[in-house]
Formats: sequence, structure tokens, C-alpha cells
Amino acid sequence: MTTPTFPLSRRCAALTLAVFAALGASAAQAEYPDRPIKLIVPFAASGSTDLAARLIGEYAARQLGQAIVIENRAGAGGSLGMDLVAKSKPDGYTLGMATMSTHGSNVAAYGSRLKYDPIKDFVPVSNVATVPSVLAVTGKFPAKNMADFLALAKSEPGKITFASPGTGSLGHSNVEYFSSMAKIKLLHVPYKGSGMALNDAIAGQVDAITDNLPSALPHIKAGRLHALAVLSDKRSPALPDVPTYGELGFPQMGNGGWFGVVAPAGTPPAIVKKLNQAIHTAMKEPDFISKMEEAGATLIPGTSAQFKAQIEQAVQRYKNVAKVAKISVE
Repeated sequence: MTTPTFPLSRRCAALTLAVFAALGASAAQAEYPDRPIKLIVPFAASGSTDLAARLIGEYAARQLGQAIVIENRAGAGGSLGMDLVAKSKPDGYTLGMATMSTHGSNVAAYGSRLKYDPIKDFVPVSNVATVPSVLAVTGKFPAKNMADFLALAKSEPGKITFASPGTGSLGHSNVEYFSSMAKIKLLHVPYKGSGMALNDAIAGQVDAITDNLPSALPHIKAGRLHALAVLSDKRSPALPDVPTYGELGFPQMGNGGWFGVVAPAGTPPAIVKKLNQAIHTAMKEPDFISKMEEAGATLIPGTSAQFKAQIEQAVQRYKNVAKVAKISVE
């Protein structure tokens, strides 16, 4: 049997079609994004993570030419929303706001019960900002400095209440860690996000709260909250009279937290690169910079690899914290 042959023109046409198909696929990938992007905030609206996400959504969308829709999915110290990101299609259309809670303290607190792996299940896109956190008491609380607060806590073990965004969250872990070192016992009151926790602290429903400075700062300035200590390597320019934990004799508390954007594992590198560039360009906008600085945050644009290293450090740190403070979510 002889092998059939085709005229040269037919073979050229077939080759041309194959080339155009390949170019078409490449062009389709290069057109990302061609529809709105969803950015999941794993906490309730009005908290500091939500604030950072909405700034990213506004300014990075201009670079990408598509809307970035913010979706709040609160619960379990941020782990519910982050689990949703981990299980989303890795096409660049579902992203998440990672924090030291979702990618640090939750890992230690929930252990094997956590439904996602903060390292294996995500591709870091870019860190965005580092923020100090602040331990504050309600405006009517009798103690107005750390020495008085500790004295009161030791005289009434388990009576002083403190709010957190959820069991195992960064706020919870940091207060428990501090309490273990200061040898005091406080009563934990968990919420489904920092916004709700902050609202009840302002209203006096709880005695104290550890929150990120951007969201707590307006209430401190208004006198609704009184700051006792800042978790940072140096005093915040926004609160120059408030000492750091290190100054108060607790250098083990370390520094503040951070916010960053992650994508599901398997997201194509070209998409991750485009998102990283869009976020970094947005962060150069004077209005973006001023709004973040007003909120007490410091911008820390970096590569995907640099953000991955920060996540790995957070996981290890809070494993140690959970062990010392005996934090575990049952």
C-alpha cells in the first residue's frame, strides 16, 4: 500500500493552521485578565486586612484593566476564607489576602486540623505592607499604662477580657504569648474578624484588644481606646509616646504583622509575574502611599520568592509561640 500524499498547498495550509492555533493560545494567555478578579479577604469587613485589600483592589485594577472585586469570607481566624482560595482554580481569577494569622499563627493553633498548607497550597504573589499591632484597653479601663495593667491582671486572674479576630488568630496568639511571659491570665473572647472585635472593644464590651495599628489608630486618637504597647521594632511615628514590647522588657514578642497577596498553587508563573508587577506599580502611586502611611503601615514590595521566605519564617515562629503559650484549637 502506498502512503497517500497531499499537495504542497494542503500541507502548507495545515501547518499554517497549527501555527495560528499556537499563536492564538499564546495570545489568549497573554490577554490575562479578561474578566474581573476576585480578591478574598478572610476576615470581616472594616478590619485592617480589609482596608489593605481595598486599596490593592482600587489601584492594581487600574494597572490590570479589570475590576478587582473584594469578597469577605470570615471565620476560624481567617482559615475559612484562605481554604477557599487554596481550593480555587489556579487561573489568576481568585486571589487571597494572606496575613500572619492565615499563614503563621493558624498553622500552629490548628495543626493537622487546618485544611490547607500555607506553603504547599499557595503561590505567593507579593507582600504589600508590614504593620505594627497595638495592645489597647477601652477608654474607661482603669489601667493607663502597662505596669498598672499587669498589676491589675495579677490581682484578678482571668477577669480582664481581651478580644481577638478568632481563636488561633494572630491577635489571640500574640496576647497568649505575652500573657505567658508576663505570668498573667486573661479571658479570651474570640470574634469572626478584627472589625467586630474592634467594635466591641470600642463599646466597652471587652476590656482589651490587640489589633493592627491601621484600624485601631483612629479610635486611639479619639480616646475610645488607650494604647499600652506597640508590637514593632521601634516606636510608631503615629504613637510616639507608646513604648514597644521590647522597651517594656518583652523583646521575644518580635515585630508586627504583614499583609500580602497569594494565589492558588499551580497558578502560571506569567500570571503571578503580571500580578506582582501590577501591585508594585500601584504601590508607587502617591495616593496609595499616603493612605497606607496614614494608616500606620510601611510598604514592603518584594518578589514572590521573598514573600515565600517570609511565610516560612512566620510558620516556624508561631509553631514555637503555640508551644510556649500552649495554644491549640480543639
